[in-house]
Amino acid sequence: MRTLTLMVGLISTVLFAVTPATAKTFRWSFASDIPSMDIHSQNNALANMVHGSVYESLVIYNSRTFAPEPLLATGWTEVNPRQVRFTLRQGVRFSDGSAFGADDVVFSINRAMAKTSNYHIYTQGIERVVKVNNLTVDIFLSVPNPVLIRQLTELRMMSKTWAEKNNSVEPKDLKTKDEPFSHRNAMGTGPYILKSWQPDQRMVLVRNPNWWGAGKFPTNVEEIIFLPIRSDATRMAALFSGEIDFVLDPTPQDLPRVRSNSTLQLIEGPENRTIFLGMDQFRDELPGSNVKGKNPLKDVNVRKALYQAIDIENIHKVVMRGQAQITGALVAPQVDGWTEGVHRRHAYDPKESVRLLAAAGYPNGFEVDFACPNNRYVNDEQICQAITAMWAKVGVRAKLRTLPLVTYFPMIQRHEASIYMLGWGVPTFDALYSLQSLVRTKTTGADGNYNVGRYSNAKMDQIVDRIKTETDSLIRKRLMAEALQLQNDTVAHIPLHNQFIPWAAKKSIETVHRADNRIDWRLTVVR
Repeated sequence: MRTLTLMVGLISTVLFAVTPATAKTFRWSFASDIPSMDIHSQNNALANMVHGSVYESLVIYNSRTFAPEPLLATGWTEVNPRQVRFTLRQGVRFSDGSAFGADDVVFSINRAMAKTSNYHIYTQGIERVVKVNNLTVDIFLSVPNPVLIRQLTELRMMSKTWAEKNNSVEPKDLKTKDEPFSHRNAMGTGPYILKSWQPDQRMVLVRNPNWWGAGKFPTNVEEIIFLPIRSDATRMAALFSGEIDFVLDPTPQDLPRVRSNSTLQLIEGPENRTIFLGMDQFRDELPGSNVKGKNPLKDVNVRKALYQAIDIENIHKVVMRGQAQITGALVAPQVDGWTEGVHRRHAYDPKESVRLLAAAGYPNGFEVDFACPNNRYVNDEQICQAITAMWAKVGVRAKLRTLPLVTYFPMIQRHEASIYMLGWGVPTFDALYSLQSLVRTKTTGADGNYNVGRYSNAKMDQIVDRIKTETDSLIRKRLMAEALQLQNDTVAHIPLHNQFIPWAAKKSIETVHRADNRIDWRLTVVR
């Protein structure tokens, strides 16, 4: 940050102007819908991508290099290690025509810090936000924060006036049935306006006539139609028939058909998302288990037995059809802090699993609840079915239940699953994001905000807290690798694989594949 002062920007993505005659409709699909249009409610990658079509942040990633670039801020300067000053873009208006300014920035970041927000991981280290003038804000930090600029890529700006007018000052709490106006409605500074949304059916976005970036980016998309289609067969059939233009999550078994179709293409690349299993290490007794009076998952031998009973090569070959990267780490290789050492898995060894279970006092295994999503990750339900069968061979009788995304995530956040599947992308491309969310002891705010199994380790907490404020990059890398190795040694979670994401599209679609599995609407063109 000491070298920053990035003024006037987005140079690398400004390509050519668009004329009205080339305006097109872009129809796309995914297996699930977003949980909310509230930009500070549920930290969900799909929702963050959709939100980015309507709302904008101060900073954005370059879609090719993932270097942070100016967006609503034209530049920033480190006044001192605990104060960063941001200059805002002039002439920006919300889609209702009202002006964007410093009051909206202060309001939005404070909103992201609210109790009902799920975005505390992006506000960690922020002490307060202060308006200097209408086009300048200062962010004051409680401690030096080496990833502040990357955190800000996920903090989108909402109109203070609009939120106050529509009773949406606080973010939607997805653990309750309360629905503020911001849950189903939106109004931002971005390239599109939310025209309509019927959850789990259809969303329509249309071009924002007040967008400051009009004519500065290559997109010619005038209308975006999003159709969540849970059935893999139906979703892919819609692409093959030409009813839709783009599928964000094509099934591995359909990839050869896409490659052989002269009208379609695969836009491929790795994703920085790791799929893993979490385990309840907090309760003294697991609901629904035949073990009474104690929790088997608190024993590291049991957790390791579950790990070593999983034939990950078989899952990779049969379920994923080779479309994944087997891993033993909690983060993908693109993430700062990853090393070959932390990538190494515990070996598949069912005989060792049986021995470990017996040593832990479960020679006949045990029954346990196992929850998985059925429309969030690539082949999520099939993976969990395969793991259930593998555990049964060593005596662990997992009672598998699968749920759609919209009900699955609130359920696991209420700690209602003994073993659960989770996929974790890293928007900051820095391992602190995963470590703080997943293995730091759960307190308030960002610490342990997705530590659903409530793993707790004093040594881990000490390392993570050091990483938060360490500004020496070499020391930070060493600390992050140390924490990732401790996660492996204590089997805090069971890593499975890093997703490999191909996008399936008509050949008339031009866009840039991103490691965070998001469409950059500004760079998407329909020919």
